Order: sequence, then structure tokens, then C-alpha cells
Amino acid sequence: MTYEHILYSVDDRVATITLNRPDKLNAWTGTMEKEMRQAVENAADDAAVRAIVITGAGRGFCAGADMTLLSGITAGDRPAENGAAKAPAPASNSDFDANFERRFSYLLRLPKPVIAAINGPIAGMGVCMSMFCDFRYMADSAKLTTAFARRGLIAEHGISWMLPKLVGVTNALDLLLSARTATPPELERMGLVRVLPDEDFLAAVQGIARDLVTNSSPRSIGVMKRQVYEGLFQSLDGAWAVADEEMVRSFDSEDFKEGVAHFLEKRAPAFTGR
Repeated sequence: MTYEHILYSVDDRVATITLNRPDKLNAWTGTMEKEMRQAVENAADDAAVRAIVITGAGRGFCAGADMTLLSGITAGDRPAENGAAKAPAPASNSDFDANFERRFSYLLRLPKPVIAAINGPIAGMGVCMSMFCDFRYMADSAKLTTAFARRGLIAEHGISWMLPKLVGVTNALDLLLSARTATPPELERMGLVRVLPDEDFLAAVQGIARDLVTNSSPRSIGVMKRQVYEGLFQSLDGAWAVADEEMVRSFDSEDFKEGVAHFLEKRAPAFTGR
């Protein structure tokens, strides 16, 4: 498939989605949003893909929403009416399922790891999107700003819910209310990112993703990811009951049999994901 605002490639079980507007620091557009979701869905359906890495072309990750789309907005307008994609309404009648059907929250339901490889400046909507990735690796020269408060806006796209869960309320309020520029070392101390050197940054992130999905059962990864994110909306008793059911199912899986066999035989695993 040909894309306009992203690039998509697959190599050795890792799909890489590259936001591809380098002359605009990969500023977010409706086209980019639709294409990224299509690429994510393709990766989810592709048995040859076990992990997804999202990065940016050129020197930036994502500078936030394209300001040319925001400049004409007046009271009562929505960004969707000015060229940006409209956030899809939840398709499910279930309040529980609706939590995973928003603009970026669909990434939480993907049964494969999603890793943001933040290669350069990241702001606004780019930050929001990265919050719903499972891991955030950041190049040591990159910088982050939530940006909203300095544009007269508010914490949009689920960031007011997700960011405090990742870094705590005080750190979240600091980043949101000040909209200051934060550096990789302090973001790593908060637990928001893991920092890697600029040199060979993307290759290093792709290698981490590849090691993860080679040495761990894809089936286990998918189930545990669902447990963690659905657990945000469950009681301890409910989460415990799900774990008991899933453990029994695991015993019947091919990956459980392979997990025991490769350990006893002292060899590398050959998981199938089944």
C-alpha cells in the first residue's frame, strides 16, 4: 500500500511506522492519523509481525498538530473541520470496551508490543499518541513539551488520564501546566521514557523489540498486555479471576509446551504465538 504521510516496512518480525513529513517535523495531520491506524491494523493482522515501532523521519518525532490546521479554528469548531481527522466515536455499546476505541487508546488493545522510538522533538498530539504506546525510547538529544497550555488549549486526547498513571500526578501536572521543555534524563527519572544514544538509535530500538518478541511468547505478550490495560478498569478480585482463567488456557497452548521444551533442552525458543 502507498502512503502519503507515513512509511511502513517490516523486517525480521518488527514493523516500523515512520511519520513522514520531515520538513514539518512530522506535524500531525488527518491523513497521517488515518494512514497510521491502517498500518497498525495491517501489522496486527500480519502473522509475520510481532512488534511495532513508531518513529519520525528526519530530525523530529512529531511536533504536534499541524498549526496551519489549527490557526483558522474559532469557537465551536473542531480540528476535524479544519483538515485534521475526527476522533472515531466508540463503536461498542459497552462502556468498558469504549475505553479502547478512542483516537489513540486502540493501541492498548493491540496484542503486540507498540514502541515509540522518539528520535527528536515531540510535542502536543505527538506526546498524547506516545502515551498509548507500551514503551517509549528517547534519543538523548530529543526534547518534549506537552505544549497545550502555551497554546491556550487543554489536556486533550486522553493525556490527562494516561500521563498521571505513567509518571504520577505531580509530574503530570508539571509537564501539563507549565508546558515547559523537558529533557530525556529528567523524563527517564520520571519513568516516562528510556534513553538511548543518538547514534544508531532506531536500529537499537528495533533490536530491543526483536529480542523481546523472539525470547518471549507472542501469545503470553498479548494476554499480559491485555491484563495490564484492562486491569486499569478492574478491581483486584476481577483481575485475579481473569489471571486464573488465562493461566488454565496457557497450559493448553503451543507456546507453553515450547516454553518448557526450550528451557529443558537448553536451546533458543521457537514460539509460534499459538
